[in-house]
Amino acid sequence: MSLDLDELVERWMLLKHERDLVSGTRDATRLGFAVPLTFSTQYGRYLRGWVERSGEDVEFVARQVRAPASELGM
Repeated sequence: MSLDLDELVERWMLLKHERDLVSGTRDATRLGFAVPLTFSTQYGRYLRGWVERSGEDVEFVARQVRAPASELGM
């Protein structure tokens, strides 16, 4: 399922306090923290594995935290 920009923003946009939480970490760590954080906000549970994520939402979060999505092997 492909999400349009409005859906990506609604579901995967990091809030200011979330951006502050991830800002002090390195690229892969920052992205590896931000994706599960946005996932738990969206679904109300922890991420069970990277297979639960699509490349599209990871790319969207990666752009927000300025880290390459390739760091997660996506």
